[in-house]
Amino acid sequence: MRVLYYNWADYRDPERRGGGVSVYQRNLIGALLHVDGVETAFLSAGLAHDLRRREPHVVKLADGPSPRYALVNSGIIAPSHADFAGRAQMDHPATEGAFADFVERTGPWDVIHFNNLEGLPANVLNLRRRWPNTRFVLSLHNYYPFCPQVNLWYAERETCADYHAGANCTRCLVARPEPRSIRTAYAMSWSLSRMRLGPGTLFYDRVFRPSLGLAWRTLRRILNARHRRVGAPVPMAAVGAAAGDAAVSALVAVDTPAVREPSAARPAPAQAPGAHPGEAFARRRARFVGLINAHCDTVLCVSDRVRQIALHHGIHASRLQTMYIGSAEAAEWHYSHPRADFVGTDGTVRLAYLGYMRRDKGFHFLMRALKALPGPMARRVRLTVAAKAGDAEAMAALEALRPHLAEVRHVDGYSHADLRALLADVDLGVIPVVWEDNLPQVAIEMHARHIPLLTSDRGGAQELGRNPDFVFRADSIDSFNRVLGRVLDRGVTPADYWAHAIAPTSLPDHVQALLDLYRKS
Repeated sequence: MRVLYYNWADYRDPERRGGGVSVYQRNLIGALLHVDGVETAFLSAGLAHDLRRREPHVVKLADGPSPRYALVNSGIIAPSHADFAGRAQMDHPATEGAFADFVERTGPWDVIHFNNLEGLPANVLNLRRRWPNTRFVLSLHNYYPFCPQVNLWYAERETCADYHAGANCTRCLVARPEPRSIRTAYAMSWSLSRMRLGPGTLFYDRVFRPSLGLAWRTLRRILNARHRRVGAPVPMAAVGAAAGDAAVSALVAVDTPAVREPSAARPAPAQAPGAHPGEAFARRRARFVGLINAHCDTVLCVSDRVRQIALHHGIHASRLQTMYIGSAEAAEWHYSHPRADFVGTDGTVRLAYLGYMRRDKGFHFLMRALKALPGPMARRVRLTVAAKAGDAEAMAALEALRPHLAEVRHVDGYSHADLRALLADVDLGVIPVVWEDNLPQVAIEMHARHIPLLTSDRGGAQELGRNPDFVFRADSIDSFNRVLGRVLDRGVTPADYWAHAIAPTSLPDHVQALLDLYRKS
């Protein structure tokens, strides 16, 4: 069996773009190398750009038992935020041609598994007609087919339950990216990498990337200040490559997207004269759904909640299948044990928040909710925050909790190797997401170590514990405090959580489930 995997970011990307999906892809391909009769390869697109050879083309990044390729000069810039609903996200014949030529040159493939469609025009799914014996599998790690912002998160402040026929999309971004600047920055980065001056070298790490990062942070502060003052999107042209590689890498971890290009420069997406303001966005969503329903054999959802959302947006039930991703963290399940009680001998409970100091992840909400705890309750709460230091607002909110709670511990980022020590004294993990987070990796990291989770009612994290007593209404301080109060009063115990909880999916089990799916006729 021959399987071609696709994602917009190379899973060996030296800048570690692609987040948890890249980690998953690396682990998956590594596991499949040990399965007899299975051959894999990997393709990425949307990040590699070369100003010397303008047409889309595919280059080999690495040989080996699972070769890696990049489609250079894709008409689509990745990630999606970098070219919000650009026309090429639907159709770009030259990119479609380069993809088709590559598949036919390296094929035949039994399966093409898209871990995302960002970086490729959606119309590549039409190529399924050309290869009737190739299964197309799409994994929904985010909501890109339905939302050009990818996370159904409106205006960087609230979940998008209703896009009002696309009208909300026209007002979604605080500022819009300038694709040409981003493409130029990507091309500079690509050229430096080809000259062995890329990430990891003194020039790149000490000169190139810091320069772009400084320009982006300065611009972001200006945009944030203007947005707070006027309360509307700020039309502002990009400054050269400042919105480029370093900026776009950063924007997935901050609250403000890149900068808006002048409205006359390049409308995105196209809209007929006299049309409803959101009609182009409605057409985009409908086209994506139509292509997926027509050409994808299976759409894999990483949680039941993702499946519900996909069904709500029009994906056929016959295409949808929930499959929790396999994680190396699952091994911890066999080496850890549940606690007997949440409350320590001193009457306190230690909570842990892992990940990013981002608004959509619920960090700011959690800070407000803990600040709102009555004094006697607050003095029984210890908090560990393991996240890279955020902006001034985020850090001020965290510091404000120090005199209020029994203890506040901040760990400025962490790695997998740190988790055992980091979580050794944690009683309860908190997943306070305010968007429909598919299934956060941090939830699996804690759950697999027998740390129960207090989760919001959005996204897939609540499916690990499967007990409503540990779920609060997203963005509701009162609801959060009621649930936490039950924990402190011993109204719920760890045994209540584990009575309904599911075991994390191991990587070997996940690989076998995927192979069974691939082999379906």
